[in-house]
Amino acid sequence: MTRGVILYGPPAAGKDTIDAALTALSPAYQHFERLKVGPGSTTGYRIVTEADLDDLRHQGAIVWENTQYGAVYAVDAPTLKEALAHATPVLHLGQPEGVAAVVHATPETRWTVVTLHCSRTTAADRLARRDPQHAATRLAVWDVTPELTDADLIIDTDATTPDESARLINDTISRLG
Repeated sequence: MTRGVILYGPPAAGKDTIDAALTALSPAYQHFERLKVGPGSTTGYRIVTEADLDDLRHQGAIVWENTQYGAVYAVDAPTLKEALAHATPVLHLGQPEGVAAVVHATPETRWTVVTLHCSRTTAADRLARRDPQHAATRLAVWDVTPELTDADLIIDTDATTPDESARLINDTISRLG
């Protein structure tokens, strides 16, 4: 059985930081780059054209897609299956429907779903330091990101360091098998 990690949470909950701690903990963990079409950051994404994304849609190869911040983000089945064959991919999501779609599309995979959260004050501080120009927009998304009720692990990133979080995730994966 293949394994994967889904880091779920709103903006500034710590997905990037904990992903980096996981990949530093073990080379078995590898960041999964979602597809992105549109403006904004390119770090951590595979930038594609709208035509590329349309081709994948027509092939039925899109597992999950969402629009946020004027951009489209997507998880494609071919790259996800390839990542699962060679590593334990770490996938970032912020919509419960996205988690369900990924889990449903890969029934042979044991996904460890980790909810990351922090206080709104912490999120606002992190967002202001990261990108002051877009902090208010991302904090508005933070406000409406629904809780995930069926995670394997919940981590409060106000109280848990990234390295501790990575160890907790690694231990949970070992425990769940």
